[in-house]
Amino acid sequence: MLGHDLVLILDFGSQYTQLIARRIREQGVYCEIHPCTLPPRAFPRLVGIVLSGGPSSVYDADAPPFDAGWLDQGVPVLGICYGMQLLTQAHGGEVKGSAHREYGHADITRASVPDPLFAGLPDTIPVWMSHGDQVARLPEGFRALASTPTCPIAAFADEARRHYGLQFHPEVTHTRDGVALLRNFVFAVCQAKPDWSMGSFVKEQVERIRAQVGDGEVICALSGGVDSSVTAAILHEALGDRLHCIFVDNGLLRLGERESVRAEFAEYDLTVIDATERFLAALAGVTDPEKKRKIIGEAFIRVFEEESKRFRDAGWLAQGTLYPDVIESVSFRGPSATIKSHHNVGGLPERMHLKLIEPLRELFKDEVRTLGRELGLSDVRVNRQPFPGPGLAVRCLGTLTQERLDVLRLADAIVDQEIRAAGLYDSIWQSFAVLLPVRSVGVMGDNRTYDETCAIRAVHSSDGMTAHVSELPWPVLARMSSRIINEVKGINRVVYDISTKPPATIEWE
Repeated sequence: MLGHDLVLILDFGSQYTQLIARRIREQGVYCEIHPCTLPPRAFPRLVGIVLSGGPSSVYDADAPPFDAGWLDQGVPVLGICYGMQLLTQAHGGEVKGSAHREYGHADITRASVPDPLFAGLPDTIPVWMSHGDQVARLPEGFRALASTPTCPIAAFADEARRHYGLQFHPEVTHTRDGVALLRNFVFAVCQAKPDWSMGSFVKEQVERIRAQVGDGEVICALSGGVDSSVTAAILHEALGDRLHCIFVDNGLLRLGERESVRAEFAEYDLTVIDATERFLAALAGVTDPEKKRKIIGEAFIRVFEEESKRFRDAGWLAQGTLYPDVIESVSFRGPSATIKSHHNVGGLPERMHLKLIEPLRELFKDEVRTLGRELGLSDVRVNRQPFPGPGLAVRCLGTLTQERLDVLRLADAIVDQEIRAAGLYDSIWQSFAVLLPVRSVGVMGDNRTYDETCAIRAVHSSDGMTAHVSELPWPVLARMSSRIINEVKGINRVVYDISTKPPATIEWE
């Protein structure tokens, strides 16, 4: 981004690459992620390069391609996991498969000689390892900075070149002093200036949007959630009355959603479209989650294209796509695995009549919330829990029918009510109900029932990329279960999902 020092991240396929970017941005330093296949070129105000982790081995025939010219840019380089092994190979060292693979927690011990990367950190640090290969022989000019009992070279450095490597992942929360390590790299080694903030982001995005749209008009897909609300706010800042917001009721919304959005966004130029029949007809009989997402994505686009004809110069569609949506949907940054298609990314149709404008595409959820406050949005709006674009379609597993969706809507409303009543709403990243196409025998009023199962999901997260289970108080869970079974006809069993992300995702589909 113009006017800011830049740390460039080259992605070799790690699912944690976006966390590196987030940790660096938290220090007020701008960074960008690019695929490892990017040829070396000049970037204004480039102050450092990070080589990410990845699933490959550097000695494999099909290892991701990399131009070693990136190592001759005259700026510091930090290799993480696979990136460290790549540095080793590029400088003439040796990487081998380890007889003692490390996956999970480990304790590294620092070398006795001081260095800028570990400055101010304790001699022993709990870290997160995830590797089957390790450095077997140091390249000339490098020295070991840390070790574990089974990994003699857990970190290294060539101070003359300012090239550093870490076998562990400093970007994940499991590494206790990982943020401090990255901070040392960014400031002590790269000498970066902390001049990037949401305030500067607003100014730059407003200028970019005006240049991009010109004299045209923009249709904004406004769902009422945090992402689309902030998207609408920054577009309104840039375009004023040339922004037209459209809310589509696709029949997959939570209880009372349509009415609350209409009231909450009355100050916007808002059009409400009832497309329930259209969406449910397109989804009839579809059970595969990827097909659901793609059908929903295309249906949304077609509705917006039809509505855009009411506006003379509307050639753009704005939506609240975030960085995690992109990372999970497509392998656009290199050899990363596709986790699932988000309806607004991988679920979009190949041919569209509207051009996309996505001002939040490179931001994480916590950055979007900060941006919303910067734009003057209320805490109620900014702190709202995430709700997936495909709505209840990815929480109603199996065939979608109006009856099953109504059952789920009522169960989900009870979960929301009890979470709020317990004062837990703002401390939980997401809490919701899932309807499972699993029937079991129950007994109610001396009569046999054979109804479906409701799963409750509640997690803590900071960016949606990783999550751990919220340990809800037992009385809260008991009230939810009792109310759902007694008040929602069609459910006779309630279970609690205790899966973390990874290996599970937050949403079930």
